[in-house]
Amino acid sequence: MRIPRATYRLQFHADFTFRDALRIVPYLQALGISDAYASSYLKAVPGSRHGYDVADPTRLNPEIGDETDYRAWVDGLAARGMSHILDIVPNHMGIAQSANPWWQDVLENGPASRYASYFDIDWHPVKRELEDKVLLPILGEAYGAVLESGAIQLSCEQGAFVLRYFEHRLPVAPKSFDQILACRLPEIFVARGESDPDVQELESIITAIRHLPARDVVEPDLVSEREREKEVIKRRLAALMRGSTPIAAFVEENVRLINGTPGEPRSFDRLDALLAGQAYRLAYWRVASEEINYRRFFDINELASLRMEDPEVFHDVHRFAFELVERGDVTGLRVDHVDGVYDPGDYLRRLQNWARHVLPGAAGDRALYIIVEKILSGDEALPADWPVDGMTGYEFAGIVNELFVDRRSEKAFDEIYASIVRRQPPFDELAYQNKKLTMLLSMAGDVHALGHQLNRFSEKNRHYRDFTLYSLTLAIREIIACFPVYRTYITGADAVRPRDRAYVLQAVAAAKRRNPAMSPLVFDFVADLLLRDAEYIPVEERHEQRDFVRKFQQLSSPVTAKGIEDTTLYVYTRLTSLNEVGADPRRFGATPADVHAWMASRQRHWPLALSATSTHDTKRSEDVRARIDVLSEIPGAWKAAVARWRGLNRRHKMRVEGLAAPDANDEYLLYQTLIGAWPFEGLDDRFRERIAAYMDKAIKEAKVHTSWVNPNEAYEQATRRFVEQILQPAADNPFLNEFQPFQARIAEHGISNSLAQVVVKITAPGIPDFYQGSELWHLALVDPDNRGAVDYDRRARALAALEPELASPDRLGRLADRLLADRVDGQVKLFVTTMALRCRSRHAALFEGGRYVPLLASGLRQESVFAFARQHERRHVLTVVPRFPTVLVPEANRPPIGADVWGGTSLEMPPGIAGRFVNVFTGEAMEIAEGTTVAAS
Repeated sequence: MRIPRATYRLQFHADFTFRDALRIVPYLQALGISDAYASSYLKAVPGSRHGYDVADPTRLNPEIGDETDYRAWVDGLAARGMSHILDIVPNHMGIAQSANPWWQDVLENGPASRYASYFDIDWHPVKRELEDKVLLPILGEAYGAVLESGAIQLSCEQGAFVLRYFEHRLPVAPKSFDQILACRLPEIFVARGESDPDVQELESIITAIRHLPARDVVEPDLVSEREREKEVIKRRLAALMRGSTPIAAFVEENVRLINGTPGEPRSFDRLDALLAGQAYRLAYWRVASEEINYRRFFDINELASLRMEDPEVFHDVHRFAFELVERGDVTGLRVDHVDGVYDPGDYLRRLQNWARHVLPGAAGDRALYIIVEKILSGDEALPADWPVDGMTGYEFAGIVNELFVDRRSEKAFDEIYASIVRRQPPFDELAYQNKKLTMLLSMAGDVHALGHQLNRFSEKNRHYRDFTLYSLTLAIREIIACFPVYRTYITGADAVRPRDRAYVLQAVAAAKRRNPAMSPLVFDFVADLLLRDAEYIPVEERHEQRDFVRKFQQLSSPVTAKGIEDTTLYVYTRLTSLNEVGADPRRFGATPADVHAWMASRQRHWPLALSATSTHDTKRSEDVRARIDVLSEIPGAWKAAVARWRGLNRRHKMRVEGLAAPDANDEYLLYQTLIGAWPFEGLDDRFRERIAAYMDKAIKEAKVHTSWVNPNEAYEQATRRFVEQILQPAADNPFLNEFQPFQARIAEHGISNSLAQVVVKITAPGIPDFYQGSELWHLALVDPDNRGAVDYDRRARALAALEPELASPDRLGRLADRLLADRVDGQVKLFVTTMALRCRSRHAALFEGGRYVPLLASGLRQESVFAFARQHERRHVLTVVPRFPTVLVPEANRPPIGADVWGGTSLEMPPGIAGRFVNVFTGEAMEIAEGTTVAAS
């Protein structure tokens, strides 16, 4: 199994292709990267900027390149001893723009489609009108209004009928061709005569259509017959229309009549009847969430979830990816949203089993390097029996960031936040309320379906049949809202694990406490079903229970993600550098002892997991967070500054529905955002637009005054106006005159935090991962801001210019001094990254398998230093970085941190660490004797 030494995330799309990736291979190697970490490059919905909407997993994305381009990139990596990890998406597929052939087949044939079981569709939902249909929420208005506007148009294409609605191309069921071709049929008899060969062929085609098996017939032989015969019918009709102008004109006139005439409502009756006969029902996108009957990725209608537990689905989705693995093109996999599949453990074992079969000499339960995207909560641990090498690094980013947050200021920040945002509930309460909001709005249909399934169980037992559908649905909603983790992993195959039982019982107990007016028996009933303690269920019905547990677990995860990551993190803004995917905003900082314990545990259990500090999903890049962290060191100055800014900017607020806009919470978020993202080169139009776009997204995600589904344009416009006004570059802008000097001081200290994070990431247990472009200052916000183009030419030139001095140890010290003096251009971060990665490359065995040894500090500034050693056989690497730079550098001065500020602070060297050590960044050498202390300076 190939183990990466260091990975670099590449976001592939039409503007960054395989050819572009090939051009930067020499640069990545020079930087110290061993493996590219590629976003999915399988065929996605046209125009995709991220690749998570894979529409065809059996081929490359033509927008990124063809096989020749791909081969050149892969060979270019291999020629330099490099490879790449591929991001795969097992939970869902993109279905937008009619780009997914499997989904299109389902729309055409309903349950009779060979792909009907691939997607997680409820073909027998509560709403009887949706029996054997898929609800498609694609309309921009109510169905009747869209229909009678003429926006839905029928056409005939190569013998097949399709319905078009803007970019959507919807197939017409073959049996519905009868409605189109038989329309005005007597007229063609009169005009051409019944003995006309073309008319007879038309009649024969109609007869064949009427003999097609219905879409609710799912016997394999009849499904095959339908699939074969419908294609024959299309070919015959296409040939007939090409060879007979009268028949072509007849069909085209029928199509015109069915399409109706705007302004004449009754003229759309035929089209309405045609749509009623399809295997889909069109609906207004804003109101469809309550009735949607296919599982989605979160609440995104254009991403339909897959039934990955089905072996056939598993095979067809992964077949091409494993061809790439077998060829040696791909040497590792990153599994997106692993919590979305029914049984992640079983799914991952199947991946590894496939790898063992295709990789020569592969053995053991980990034949292939696999990492999973998974978010842990509280004290939750990644299941030890999953055959993976760890996670993608969210948890690493969280713990390392906490190291630079001064926990001694927690009470002060609580008071600051309370004084600004009055009556704000605590984080736990916000998370609970927002998870409920998610289930009431965007995922209501999933909850209702679970409620009806639960109701069927209650009806089968005399002790529970008096529970109402309402109370059962409410119980589900409350238990999920109280769930302490994203999901459990209960299957029908194994006994319920103690930790899963504990999580369920914890959620049930919390739900009972929050709902004292409800009978506790309702919650106990749900718990019994989830924990498989419901002995009254007959053996022949246990599969229904397993299905309930599956759907419950697959729902709790996206509800938690939407409720916390995509809502609460935009509402709870006490210190926004803590509001990160996979982090816990309730934890205000971590001590060195906390981080040492975490690192040591990681070294024992997951030493090959990725160590990320920025990703395509982070709410703020590492350098933005590093600046905001500094605020935790200066609560008094921060409180005073915010008070002044609020006073200066009050005149720019507008009243919307009786309230000031933006409100105090959104304004507080804005100030922290400006502190973190302010460009080193200063304010310009692009930055103003970035901040305005970010705030528009943030207030919609918060769902307090506006949202994506129900926008409040007045509030949004008032917020945009506020941003534009306070960022006017006029000389008489008192806010900017106050803000910029304060921000500049924070930015200087943020440099220290950023560089320290880089060094910790590269030398700590795990595989260091770099998000594209972050080797220079990367002051990015949440997507799409963090997915912009990267100037690789600039980076390559900068690294090439440094090479002569990097290769000369006696010139390193002067180089480091110069780069620190010119630190705002970001080359100092490039230097630190390169030198540390090259050190890691030279001592690969030490970093991959070396012990993690905490180093303890003592003295005046002991809280401002974090240090550890990596030890392998007789070799050692010491990592020593500063924290809390405002304590080390008087406010009148500017970083870098000098040697004279440590006040005698020293590090204790544990037994076994001694010898001659060389500073990777300056070339300086020092001797350390056994059992001595070393000055922090």
